[in-house]
Amino acid sequence: MAHKAGFVNIVGNPNVGKSTIMNALVGEKLSIITQKMQTTRHRIKGIVSGDDFQIVYSDTPGILKPSYKLQETMMKFVDSALIDADVILFVTDVKEKVDKNPEYIEKIRKSNMPVIVLINKIDLSNQNEVLKLYDYWGNTFPGATVFPISALEKFNIAPIFDRILELLPESPPFFPADELTDRNERFFMQEILREKILLNYEKEVPYSVEVEVEEFREEEKIINIRAVIHVSRESQKGIIIGHQGKMLKKVGSESRADAEEFFSKKIFLQLFVKVAKDWREKDRDLKKFGYDAY
Repeated sequence: MAHKAGFVNIVGNPNVGKSTIMNALVGEKLSIITQKMQTTRHRIKGIVSGDDFQIVYSDTPGILKPSYKLQETMMKFVDSALIDADVILFVTDVKEKVDKNPEYIEKIRKSNMPVIVLINKIDLSNQNEVLKLYDYWGNTFPGATVFPISALEKFNIAPIFDRILELLPESPPFFPADELTDRNERFFMQEILREKILLNYEKEVPYSVEVEVEEFREEEKIINIRAVIHVSRESQKGIIIGHQGKMLKKVGSESRADAEEFFSKKIFLQLFVKVAKDWREKDRDLKKFGYDAY
């Protein structure tokens, strides 16, 4: 049997469950998951290899109308996902309005890529409503395969994998068989910290934060990590640290626990908070934080 390989790019509006689906398909927690918008800022690849196939999944930021340069760059990640895909996984859910961001749906239609539509969160709806959505998305993307799923419950995930294999082109693998992702350890430590910040702080603060791992030094029994939490304004620094440093300690403790599970090693974590004024609007800062490559 010929070897198949290709890029399967996951796109959709914020909060429809793209990252949960990515993690379910890959079988590992590579993308951070919260109930807040803009959780995913980068394209994150997850690689699944078998004897005669390799699927390179790519999670992307949620589709939005940019308000500042960081968001403009995030949307470039999304646009690039339509260019280099072999298969597009378009994710919607039972709660969002079907006419949200129609211009992007039109972009997908014009891409001429094979499309699989995933209607997520069907556990929050009823059969009649799901059937209506099934018909709607089948008409919107003629020729696409539509799967009603629940990523959280891992319901109907296996048939997605089977359909992807059918659509993939014949190709040698793009990555070594034992690679799980194209990202390094520092990136995942930054994402673990950013997830805890999203979960522990409210309003604009989590969206004004970027995490930079300055040191990631692995020894036989422990990993030493020094990370900086960058905020946009001086007033946000105090919020991140909290009264008597309690909030920063909480973020550090929760992040260390997750990191020890992720890396299967003891973690020594040092956290610092610095002000990088208006970093979301500055090309130099965006490049420093890895938002120049898409």
